[in-house]
Amino acid sequence: MATALIILAAGQGTRMNSDRPKVLHEVAGAPLLVHAMIAGASVTPERTIVVTGHGADAVSAAARAHDETVEIAHQAEQRGTGHAVAEALPLLDGFEGRVIVLFGDTPFIRPGTLGAMLAASADVVVLGFEAADPARYGRLVTHGGQLYGIVEWKDANEDQRSITLCNSGVIAAEAALLRRLVAGLDDRNAAGELYLTDIVAAARAAGLTAEVVTCSEAETLGVNTRADLAAAERIFQARKRAEMMEDGVTLTAPETVFFAFDTVVGRETVIGPNVFFGPGVTVESEAEILPFCHLEGCHISRGARVGPFARLRPGAELAEDVHVGNFVEIKNAILDEGVKVGHLSYLGDAHVGARANIGAGTITCNYDGVMKHRTEIGERAFIGSDTMLVAPVRVGARAMTGSGSVITEDVPDDAVAIGRARQVLKPGLSAKLFEKLKVIKASKRKETE
Repeated sequence: MATALIILAAGQGTRMNSDRPKVLHEVAGAPLLVHAMIAGASVTPERTIVVTGHGADAVSAAARAHDETVEIAHQAEQRGTGHAVAEALPLLDGFEGRVIVLFGDTPFIRPGTLGAMLAASADVVVLGFEAADPARYGRLVTHGGQLYGIVEWKDANEDQRSITLCNSGVIAAEAALLRRLVAGLDDRNAAGELYLTDIVAAARAAGLTAEVVTCSEAETLGVNTRADLAAAERIFQARKRAEMMEDGVTLTAPETVFFAFDTVVGRETVIGPNVFFGPGVTVESEAEILPFCHLEGCHISRGARVGPFARLRPGAELAEDVHVGNFVEIKNAILDEGVKVGHLSYLGDAHVGARANIGAGTITCNYDGVMKHRTEIGERAFIGSDTMLVAPVRVGARAMTGSGSVITEDVPDDAVAIGRARQVLKPGLSAKLFEKLKVIKASKRKETE
């Protein structure tokens, strides 16, 4: 059966105390909205519609950056969830299938849960959860396994507020039925809004069926405050760490490793303490990431060893068996098989050939203040410590640079390049200079007394 998604993302989120739309606050390097879109994508929808409101341009841009096929509906006036769905439904004219309504600030609903909602036979299916503290959640009124209505907390009586089965807001129904039920909503409630949840009572009044699919409370976590955002980050990281270890990745101190929403790590890889993954990182099998590394937008191949205290920035590509050591930074650079960059070096906008050795303190001087330039280092080249490679420049295969050199011209294959000032010796001058400096220091002290 065909499926469509409507993701509600119009709210401002005033409790976040932020000018940024709530759904654009990030967990694991991605906006909450993107997490909701990823969750929804698990049911392979034919159509995905995001309903925007506050910060519509920014929300639309974030949605399309993740999925360029997404459709946008705009809710200019926020009059409730039913009104938001009504704004989206015209984009589904002609669609025949089931529609799932999700929320852009509810990032953790599992694929299996959405699958269970689609598999349910009732006309209207609502996702519910047993809350440890029901607080101000809407309550699900059930009897004999059937759902009879959803009551918002502010409209509930004392008996209804004692119910612990709570409403997540996520609803599934056939498109045609959803159109009919939403068209019949009214705003006669405490908030003066069109509640999507009222479609359950309307469906029952029309002789249709409704039921609840339940999930854990953690899946339905909605982010409304900065504290909720921190809780969401904790939940994501705990899940991702467990998933990694189950897939054969060794985490020596799991609680100190932070993953991004899209991190991919192969089995038999070992990750040390205090490693941070930004978006866009892939680590192949049998690699090793030592403590205190920061990785983003990079690819690390099988058998590579990174760190400790290394930083790989976007565009860093490490081939098999590359070694990047402590206090090394790599940006937009390709390191071929077996390259060694032991320590204290920066390689940016560069290509380093297989089994080249980069000495400590090497810098590719890639930026002239306006444009970036590339450095090419041939295979098995040996770059002496403290070499400055002023791009654009090429060091040939098996070539060598002398320590402390500033290389401004191409170095041919098999050549040695030394680009430094000649050392000059002045016998006895050191003692004379120190005596002179001591006299100057003493005279300045007397002037201040």
